[in-house]
Amino acid sequence: MTEIKLLVDCKNHLGEGPLWDAREQRLYWIDSTACEIWSCNEVGSDVRTYYVPTYIGSMALRESGGAVLALASGFNFYDFGTQEVTPIANPLADRPAYRFNDGKVDRAGRFFAGSMGYDFDPLSVDILRKPAGNGSLYRLDSDLSVKEIETGMICSNAPCWSPDNKTFYFGDSEHKVIWSYDYDIATGDISNKRLHVSDRNYARTVDGATVDSEGFLWNAKVLGGRIIRYAPDGSIDREIDVPVRNVTSLMFGGRNLDVLYFTSMSKALHGVPTTQPGAGGLFAIYGLGVRGLPEMRFAG
Repeated sequence: MTEIKLLVDCKNHLGEGPLWDAREQRLYWIDSTACEIWSCNEVGSDVRTYYVPTYIGSMALRESGGAVLALASGFNFYDFGTQEVTPIANPLADRPAYRFNDGKVDRAGRFFAGSMGYDFDPLSVDILRKPAGNGSLYRLDSDLSVKEIETGMICSNAPCWSPDNKTFYFGDSEHKVIWSYDYDIATGDISNKRLHVSDRNYARTVDGATVDSEGFLWNAKVLGGRIIRYAPDGSIDREIDVPVRNVTSLMFGGRNLDVLYFTSMSKALHGVPTTQPGAGGLFAIYGLGVRGLPEMRFAG
C-alpha cells in the first residue's frame, strides 16, 4: 500500500528539481523564484537552506564538489560553503525574455538545461495556436563548452534518459507535450524527435519527470494534482492523486532508491492564492514497489 507524507512543510514559492545524491545520502531541491537551494536527509530532517543571487532553474552536484547551477544569469558554479557563484557562460544573454528552467545530468556527466519565457502562462488555453517559442535546450559539457541542441520551446521541462541511454525525454509545459528522441551517449546528441506524451486535452500540464529502473517515465502534472507513470510506448501505466494541486517535479531517492520525492509550489496563479495545506512543501511517496536510478554528478 502506498503512503504519501509531507516531509518538509517549506512553503516553497516554486519548489522544483528534487535531486537525490547517493554519495551524500541527501536530497536537494530548489525554490526557483525565491532564489534558494534546500536539502535534507531521506526522512526530511536536518534541513538546510542556501541562497543564490537570482532565479534558479535547475542544479546538479559536481564530481569535484559544489554544484553547477542554471540561473537566470546563465551557467554558474556554486560553493555551498561561501554561497558564492562563479560564472561559466550565459547563452541567454541576448534573450532577456527567457531564463533557465529544468535541467539534469546525463550518465556521461553532461549537464542539460532548457529555458523558459518569463511570460509563461500555464493557465492559457489556446494550445494549438501558440507560437513555437524562442526557448532552447543547452548542453554544458565537461570542458565547459555550451551547445544549443534543441529550439522552439516556451517552457522547457522534464529532461531525463532511459536506463539504456538510448532515449532522451524532453517537454514543453506550455504546449503540454513530452517528446522522445534517439540519444547518443557517446556524443550527447539527440535525433529523431517524436511525440511521446500529450496533455492537450486536459487542464493539467507536464512538469518535471524522472525514469525508473524499469524504463517507465514518471511525470508531475502541475495544475492537476497528479503523478502519472508512462510505459516506454507512452501509454499510461499508473496514476497517483497527490494532496497538492500544483505538484512540480519528482525523483526517486532514499537508501534503496524506492522513495518517490516530489516538490510543489505555493505561489498564486492569476492572483488566486494557494490555500491547500502543504502547498509548496516537499513530499514523499512510499510503497510504490518501484526503484529509481542513481543520478550522476556533473563531470566538469
